[in-house]
Amino acid sequence: MRVLIKNGRVIDPACETDGLMDVAIAAGRIVSVSPAGEMPDGFDAAREIDATGLWVLPGLVDLSARLREPGYEYRATLESEIEAAMAGGVTSLCCPPDTDPVLDEPGLIEMLKFKAQQLNLTKVYPLGALTRGLAGQELTEMAELTEAGCVGFSQAEQPIEDARVLLRAMQYARSFNLTVFLRPNEPNLSRGGVAHAGAYASRMGLSGVPVMAETIALQMYFEMMRSTGARVHICRISSAKGVELIRQAKAEGLPITCDVGVHHVHLTDIDIGYFDPNAHLVPPLREQRDRDAIRQGLLDGTIDAICSDHTPVDDDFKLLPFAESEAGATGLELLLALTLKWANEAGVPAHRVVQWLSLNPAQIIKAQAGALRVGMAADLCLFDPNHDWVVGPQTLISQGKHTPFNGFPMMGKVKAAMVNGHLGYDDLSVKPSRAAA
Repeated sequence: MRVLIKNGRVIDPACETDGLMDVAIAAGRIVSVSPAGEMPDGFDAAREIDATGLWVLPGLVDLSARLREPGYEYRATLESEIEAAMAGGVTSLCCPPDTDPVLDEPGLIEMLKFKAQQLNLTKVYPLGALTRGLAGQELTEMAELTEAGCVGFSQAEQPIEDARVLLRAMQYARSFNLTVFLRPNEPNLSRGGVAHAGAYASRMGLSGVPVMAETIALQMYFEMMRSTGARVHICRISSAKGVELIRQAKAEGLPITCDVGVHHVHLTDIDIGYFDPNAHLVPPLREQRDRDAIRQGLLDGTIDAICSDHTPVDDDFKLLPFAESEAGATGLELLLALTLKWANEAGVPAHRVVQWLSLNPAQIIKAQAGALRVGMAADLCLFDPNHDWVVGPQTLISQGKHTPFNGFPMMGKVKAAMVNGHLGYDDLSVKPSRAAA
């Protein structure tokens, strides 16, 4: 179907575009991005969308969203979480391999991608398991998994305690020019910890995860990268010292990229409050100086992307005493609004937000996404920056309703999302709350 999106503010750093434009779409692809009112000759739209007062953005690319299939459908389903992704403007996402069974066989990857494609909504880019069963002992056939559709390889939250196995994994990945996704964690230091090892956890009587669990792991990764030349993406950095180590590694020229979970851009260990299990996250929320360093790392380019770290958890596993609850929170529908909330407070322009949420993550996984360039698939979202709403179970589509932001007022909401020209999420009937400035 031919679609014309009219009079929206198109923000696309990949094409250095920021202004009132019309976007013409045909056969699932963008055929024109032109100044408002200058529709391409001969283009007869079957549907026109008036985007007055809305932002037209490249679809978000989320580097970490657990879909809970296969194996954990009682917590969430592929359909519910992909619908939540569309409601959050996320048109492409990476899912970690810690499903049941683990994503360590080509057939499992192909099955997951097929089921996602049948929904005709958000595109799913699986991360394959780095070791069989995530057991940290035997490497998977990464080349075969790549052919099946994997965009990188990860251990999720499972450690590789034998450094020789990780070294061989990096050597294998380098041979085929693959990316290894690693969440920096020295398991012998973090084992049993549920909160940041600091004064607040001590007062609350919670077992701690020290910053050195992150930094020691980073130092080991960097030494292996120097030896192998492997390309590594660091997942969910959480500490000031970790950010500084990554800054130094980038200055050295190591082939490294990095992301942070959106919760860590806003919250600190104090936000655990009176043992709120919604604030039980991995990695744990750290101190204010760590949060400030993360923000600075985003501004100076040390941190490349912000992800939702979407991990839906059901009531049976979340509504428990803090130390016994399962770590994780929903985030797909909050990713854009939360990032813009901080950006507005810090005076960060909107195009930087699109870089962190769309362009940079698309480049990290080498996906044809993150831009509104003529000829590319029409993966985009329409965002009302002035729509105010309150986070709560009734306003979230995800089957996971637990987030530390429950009850928080938000400014800005996705009104529509499109994948391959198909309008998979449409809330345009709800009028913008106020005219855009």
